Amino acid sequence: MMILRPIQESDYPALLNIAHESGHGFTSLPVNEELLQKKIARSVASFGKQADKPFDEGYLFVLEDTETGEVVGTSGIEAAVGLDDAFYHYHLSKVIHSSRTLDVYKAVDILTLCNDYTGATELCTLFLKDGYRKGANGKLLSRSRFMFINQHRDRFAETVIAEMRGVSNEQGESPFWQWLEEHFFSMDFPTADYLTGIGQKVFIAELMPKYPIYVNLLSKEAQAVIGEVHDNTRPAIELLKSEGFTFNGYVDIFDAGPTVEAKVGNIRTVRNSETRTVKIGESNGGFPVMVANGKLVDYRAAVIELALTDSNEVTLAPHVAAALKVEEGDQVSLVKI
Repeated sequence: MMILRPIQESDYPALLNIAHESGHGFTSLPVNEELLQKKIARSVASFGKQADKPFDEGYLFVLEDTETGEVVGTSGIEAAVGLDDAFYHYHLSKVIHSSRTLDVYKAVDILTLCNDYTGATELCTLFLKDGYRKGANGKLLSRSRFMFINQHRDRFAETVIAEMRGVSNEQGESPFWQWLEEHFFSMDFPTADYLTGIGQKVFIAELMPKYPIYVNLLSKEAQAVIGEVHDNTRPAIELLKSEGFTFNGYVDIFDAGPTVEAKVGNIRTVRNSETRTVKIGESNGGFPVMVANGKLVDYRAAVIELALTDSNEVTLAPHVAAALKVEEGDQVSLVKI
């Protein structure tokens, strides 16, 4: 059985292994032991903190195979980005060059450095090991975060965003960054990406071009990857699109990967979720349903085959209820997968 739960201090070796496996371009999990330990400590503190509005909390979850005890994936939520460190994006928009006298009219794409998503809640750090990219595991790892946000609305902003990994090759080289490096920086993409991941962002403000960049002046290779995702990220962005997330022209400043956004109330999982009372008993199976308790420190979520009736109850087998840390009479949220 696969259970999603908050990360614990004892999960550090597993998180370090995931950081190694995730590779270049996965900014939120740099291979830095001290930083990973701090991430875990921050998450543990965030889950245990009393909060009535989003601030600097960071929530990190892990997906555990209960049969083996192995941690096979992770996902996270940043409550509000950019409140203590500037949160940068490029915004893709157009300017018009026209002359009635010369009968010339041309629309030109430009990239403008901005901080427009300051204060938004960010979905981040989603990674699932190769052998477990099957069944409902990816959906549980991603969509359970929407259940958690919905159950604890005061802790999160109304706008939720997700930065999607942009195009880079096996050596970690990004066509978009290669153009920036040539004209403004003297460091390769993996180094810049790593420095950002460990919180050293001052160089961005110091070296990034301050004025809009005309897209048609970039290399053809750089132009081609603006708003495009890494091959490994395609399933993730398709899932978010199916949840109602949209791309509004914001891209990552390093690899030009797209950032997608949605209002909490418009997210499909949130709209379709319902609350039911737990009844303990034998379940005859049915169709896949994601079930999450309403707890904070003891948050648990899983995908289970259930036969739902028209009543406001849901019957859970004893071992499933124990895994979800619920008892008869407790309330759970559920949504069909």
